[in-house]
Amino acid sequence: MISQFNFPTTIRFGAGVVKELADYLKKNNLSKPLVVTDPTVRELGFFKTITADLEKAGISVEIFSDIHKNPVKSDVYKGSEAYDSTERDSIVGIGGGAALDVARAILLRINHREDLFKYDDLIGGDVYVTNDVPHFITIPTTAGTGSEVGRSAIIADDETHQKKILFSPKLLAKVVFADPLLTMDLPDFITAATGMDALTHNMEAFLAKNYHPLCDGIALEGIRLIHESLEKAVKNPDVDARSKMLMGSMMGAIAFQKGLGVVHSLAHPLSSLLDTHHGLANAVNIPYGMKFNIAGSEDKFKRMAQVLELNDLSGNAVVDYLFDLNTRVNIPHKLSAIGVKSEHIEQLADLAFADFAHPNNPKPVSREDFKNLYTEAL
Repeated sequence: MISQFNFPTTIRFGAGVVKELADYLKKNNLSKPLVVTDPTVRELGFFKTITADLEKAGISVEIFSDIHKNPVKSDVYKGSEAYDSTERDSIVGIGGGAALDVARAILLRINHREDLFKYDDLIGGDVYVTNDVPHFITIPTTAGTGSEVGRSAIIADDETHQKKILFSPKLLAKVVFADPLLTMDLPDFITAATGMDALTHNMEAFLAKNYHPLCDGIALEGIRLIHESLEKAVKNPDVDARSKMLMGSMMGAIAFQKGLGVVHSLAHPLSSLLDTHHGLANAVNIPYGMKFNIAGSEDKFKRMAQVLELNDLSGNAVVDYLFDLNTRVNIPHKLSAIGVKSEHIEQLADLAFADFAHPNNPKPVSREDFKNLYTEAL
């Protein structure tokens, strides 16, 4: 069944809903979209079917896929040039977090042409996002980042590797076509890594120190959906499991407007420095970050343990659950298994301490804490 709801973006959700894209474009007098995706998705059958259906409907399609798996500023500039040179009238982002982040950053840059990082939210750059942006549509192909419902993009500096956050309510999609069928053929590893990313978003949002009871409720339901469906989505996927994962992913992205925390600050430097898949970086680090956060947040860990249907409602039981879940979906327990070496730890600790996520952690995280956490996880 296809459903529609708004929160605040209009979300069209259900198996086969992507078939509505061409009619939607035509009803909004849009005929020349820039379709932004990544090099892998561009070659997949469902993507070629989507673009073929658009062309059959008389819509001119320009594809931009020259992006890194951990996006950098130069990706955005190239995409902006493609938009300009082919005289596009809208942007359709199709893919996981990388493609949707680049699509959203291109969206910003079309009518905001100063240096991209002038608009960095961490230095108050959102006040400069004053012009209109093109019509923007998102279509997720993974159940992980939830970027399709977001209003920010994370883009790294090409040279320093430091991640910047571009933010504005203007960057929300006009409509999301969330079709679980597009996630059915994902490899096991991508399903596992992106699924753990979604779980991290929900857990960190629930623990974040800001007051936002609406997000707390969404995060808990997102945790429940992922708990029920991730292992099945990895090992024996069906539409029900994929649908729950896609919904849990979107709920995580909605919830983390409240904030993230220590796990994301541990993960971001792995992606920017060592090109680690973002979901994998979160997956390996989440048990260690959650263990760090138990003291002072015992009541919230008890609530998460209830949602996870654990007999023991302690924080340590939640940490044990996370290690066990990683085992069940074939995620390693140690950073050394994903290419991290002891000589990386000092630079990783510097980047983590400079990261934007941990100021919303429920307890302060020092540079020494980051060094200790990396060392423990190594």
